[in-house]
Amino acid sequence: MAHFIMENIHLVCPGTSRLVQKNSYVEVQNGEIVEIGNLPVPNKKKEHGRCLDGGGKWVMPGFYNTHAHTPMSLLRGVADDLPLKKWLEQEIWPREARLDKKKVEAGTSLALAEMIRSGTVAFLDMYHLHMDSVFQLTMEAGMKAVLSRGMIGFGSTEELSAKLDEAVQLALTWNESGKGRVKGMLFPHAPYTCPPDFLREIIKEAKRHQLSLGTHVAETAAEVEDHKQQYGVTPLFHLEQLGFYEQPSVLTHLVHVTKKELEMLQNKPVSVSHNPMSNAKLGSGIAPVDEMTAAGLHLTLGTDSTASNNNLDMFEEMRFASLLQKGKRENPSAVRAADIVNMATIHGAKTLGFAENGLLTEGARADFIMVNPEAIHLHPEQNILSHLVYAMNGQDVTDVFVEGKQLMKDRELLTLDEERIRFEANACYNEIIAG
Repeated sequence: MAHFIMENIHLVCPGTSRLVQKNSYVEVQNGEIVEIGNLPVPNKKKEHGRCLDGGGKWVMPGFYNTHAHTPMSLLRGVADDLPLKKWLEQEIWPREARLDKKKVEAGTSLALAEMIRSGTVAFLDMYHLHMDSVFQLTMEAGMKAVLSRGMIGFGSTEELSAKLDEAVQLALTWNESGKGRVKGMLFPHAPYTCPPDFLREIIKEAKRHQLSLGTHVAETAAEVEDHKQQYGVTPLFHLEQLGFYEQPSVLTHLVHVTKKELEMLQNKPVSVSHNPMSNAKLGSGIAPVDEMTAAGLHLTLGTDSTASNNNLDMFEEMRFASLLQKGKRENPSAVRAADIVNMATIHGAKTLGFAENGLLTEGARADFIMVNPEAIHLHPEQNILSHLVYAMNGQDVTDVFVEGKQLMKDRELLTLDEERIRFEANACYNEIIAG
């Protein structure tokens, strides 16, 4: 579908001067939006492009999920109602030790299907096993991604060197063969699992190969306090001392952060991946989004894995992110709906290195989703921006396009075998539980 026209649609264009454009059409050619216009479609265009009837659906940018661990989708629901340290060390890590290539592929496929079905077109993923398979499955699914072979700093010097070498080589390979859709980065797990010497080597390699960086940081109060006890400085300031922020970087969580740290991060090539549902579920706390916004930081949204969320629905993440801040601050104006939508779309796209994406404008890549406007919870239909954040959910998404290629049509996945994915996910889960 290199050249087509989607007509009889209503455009929802967050981040632009005109939010809603009713009775419109979108012309797509070679993966790019080349024209947006009002109906009727000119006859000349109909002669040269295939016309598709949008059936009066709403069309909006797809979502950019800036933090996920797709293989962990197999662990959905295995360990609820536990704090992070106990959750990781006693429940998650022992089960992850049972993951082989087959299970990683089953979990990843499950996550890809879930993301497409709920309107996500691109994601950032970090995991330490079989990331070459994650790359291949993502390419086949037609999605966009930034991937990393995650690194935990446990083991001998030789083992750490091997992890870093593998992470660098995979990232460079993905940059070459990902067709601009799938890219590589370096993602040490966290300052509490990666000692300073290892982080220095990772940063050096990131600079050498011009790769972006990412890490989990300041997720819990205990993590921050333990780091101060061990190194005499908070993890965020420690990363600055190590030169982490000299490369474009994605800092995930930032729940326990001070105003001095936020001031330090100003004017640095840093994005924040805010994961409110995971942070709340693990009892880690609530990130100070209003203070980050006031400091001018680039804020995005991520779901984290389904082991700690327990879904990948970015509509839910938007709603929860907004309501949580309002409740915490006892201020209904703490965050605006428009800002939340921008975090999930245009800001996320920029963070993932797809700066021309996340918008419905001429010249942007054709990454968009279609929503059923007949759902009863989306009426009265006039307040569309409000509905995006406070009423809509992933089940309302009917169609998904990435680079002009349709990945879902009328709720049916076109690039993935959903029945096989469900079967293999359950079979692999049973193997994990059986030990």
